[in-house]
Amino acid sequence: MSRKYLIAGNWKMNKTATEAVDLVHEINASVGSQNSVQVCVCPPFTSLAKVSELIEQTEVFLGAQNMNAEASGAFTGEVSAEMLRDLYVSFVILGHSERRQLYGETNESINRKVLAAIHNNLKPIYCIGETLEEREAGQTLEVVRSQVRQGLADYPASSVEHLILAYEPVWAIGTGKTATDEMAQEVHADIRVVLSEMFGESAASTVRILYGGSMKPENAAGLLAQPDVDGGLIGGASLTSRAFLGIIEAATTASS
Repeated sequence: MSRKYLIAGNWKMNKTATEAVDLVHEINASVGSQNSVQVCVCPPFTSLAKVSELIEQTEVFLGAQNMNAEASGAFTGEVSAEMLRDLYVSFVILGHSERRQLYGETNESINRKVLAAIHNNLKPIYCIGETLEEREAGQTLEVVRSQVRQGLADYPASSVEHLILAYEPVWAIGTGKTATDEMAQEVHADIRVVLSEMFGESAASTVRILYGGSMKPENAAGLLAQPDVDGGLIGGASLTSRAFLGIIEAATTASS
């Protein structure tokens, strides 16, 4: 099954709306008209409207970094799926390790967001991954399998093709450490086995599984060469056009 690479930039809590303009202009100028690799930028909520305008006539997609599972209501500081759709958001990152670690999100609470996203025509980028302690204890596959099964409970089989997973070993996020190509492939392949058990082999073959642990231009080619690595969820390297475009270039080369 041929899966188009997806390179998604997670800006986290960086870039004002004003600062976003220059970065998006640079991305547009280089890759805004190509479609061999799918490119998505995920700015903070405060920049979504501006970035949405800037990429309107391009092949670059817009993503959000989080959302609430509820449609509306008394949830101060939260944002709903409908609000994101109104800004032409296509993707939404859910379950990032920082949300799990810093804000107490669980597989169960993230599952509600995943279901809300897909029911509102947003493509969830569901994040999973083990901590350093879990890896050293030999629990990587056990942890990741549990996250996949619980986070995707009741996910509609008819919408599997719109699902994206991002494997992000927590010990490699923002640390400069990266899973080896072989380590990444082992976990990605195991994730696809679990998806096959849940949705069937054919459906599982359509799901893109991104690598999300310190992918950079220097290591992107090796990671993207792995048969079950379908792109990257890029953190720090997405904040400069040079690094982000370097990763996209590696994906373009790998797809040709």
